[in-house]
Amino acid sequence: MSIRRSVAIRAAVGLGTVLCLSVVTACGGGGSGTASSTDGKVEGSIKFQTWNLRANFKGYFEGVIKDFEKQYPGTKVDWVDQPADNYADKLSADASAGSLPDVVNLSPDLAYPLAKAGMLLNLDKDKVASKFKPEYLEGAWQGFGMPGMDGTYSFPWYLNSGPLFYNKKVFKDGGLDPQKPPKTFDELFATAGQLAKKGKATLGQPPTIEDFGRYGVEPMDKDGRKFTLNSAKGVELLTKYKKLYDEGGLHKQTLTLKDDSTGTKFLQQEIAMNPGSAHDLETFKKNAPSLYENLGITEVPTNTGKQNMYLQGLSVNSQSKNAATAVAFAHFVTDRKNQEAFGKKVAVFPSTKGSLEKDYWTKEDGTEDGKIRVASAKMLPGAVNYTPVLFSDEMKTILRNEIAKCFLGKAAPKAALDSAVEQMNKLLAQN
Repeated sequence: MSIRRSVAIRAAVGLGTVLCLSVVTACGGGGSGTASSTDGKVEGSIKFQTWNLRANFKGYFEGVIKDFEKQYPGTKVDWVDQPADNYADKLSADASAGSLPDVVNLSPDLAYPLAKAGMLLNLDKDKVASKFKPEYLEGAWQGFGMPGMDGTYSFPWYLNSGPLFYNKKVFKDGGLDPQKPPKTFDELFATAGQLAKKGKATLGQPPTIEDFGRYGVEPMDKDGRKFTLNSAKGVELLTKYKKLYDEGGLHKQTLTLKDDSTGTKFLQQEIAMNPGSAHDLETFKKNAPSLYENLGITEVPTNTGKQNMYLQGLSVNSQSKNAATAVAFAHFVTDRKNQEAFGKKVAVFPSTKGSLEKDYWTKEDGTEDGKIRVASAKMLPGAVNYTPVLFSDEMKTILRNEIAKCFLGKAAPKAALDSAVEQMNKLLAQN
């Protein structure tokens, strides 16, 4: 049930481990302090790096930079934008060479190795940066906390999430109330069990690490030294999914379907529920009008009361020669005014408190984009990032493979999770 949004801005997923190896080795880890004071005068030049944004948002960023330089006379911001591909490699090279930009666009997994190497400013420990904490959503600020480390290492920037689509006709035909989609995992499993009796699959994917998080499973220990998905609660979740698989509540091809393939199965009305976007709404309207007429939009079920968020941030180089200006600029770009303006240019959401309460994110405007924007915005104020910063693509594959063994009866739920955790912890130890 995991939702990975494909938006105009490239999301960062699973690159942290690649970066970690060379950065920590080059820097020796544990660096501290800044080369200049963050409470000094805001003046002089800094370098600002984004991740594949220039092509679509050149005018926006040039405008923000111009406004900053006007507000702080004597400042100069040199903006560089790196391509989407090999961004982790570029960060690693810059870090090793001591040329990391003053302000750099990072996701939590990419921030971790840099923070561990002492190369990012700890905002919670800085007397200037820490004052801005109340301006941001709590979950977004905490999203840049690092396992085994005390503090936050990036100003939260744009967020993303997404709602769950469901087929009201399938619900009705299955004897369910189409106006009452499941809100918790118990309700989800009950719904899926009921529909399975009618020969209809509910979901197209096995559980992901985000699903474990929404169920209430702690994926790692607090120090980030080992995975803990094989806890009693984790085994409980997988046991319920195994039962669902055996009953037919998951699509018969669930072990081979890719994330994007489940969208096709939902369009073909072979599954009853699936994550979606505004683009999907247009597709349903054009290619599956009977589905579109019976389409429901709801939140993803959760036992914690908190939805999952994907986030990006702006980090400050702890060795910046112009730290006061770097902190001022990182905050300026991510303040409420500029985040709201950016959120209206692309399908992302501001991380500043109060922004998601505005009409643009609370009232539909009659468009397909508007429907999804409002539905998604409702999920974010209390959302958290359930994906550990140390969870790599290789680990994702390990977890999926062990779950497949469980579904196929080759391993009991606990044995499958024990094996997954053992393999993932070995990868952790290598780093």
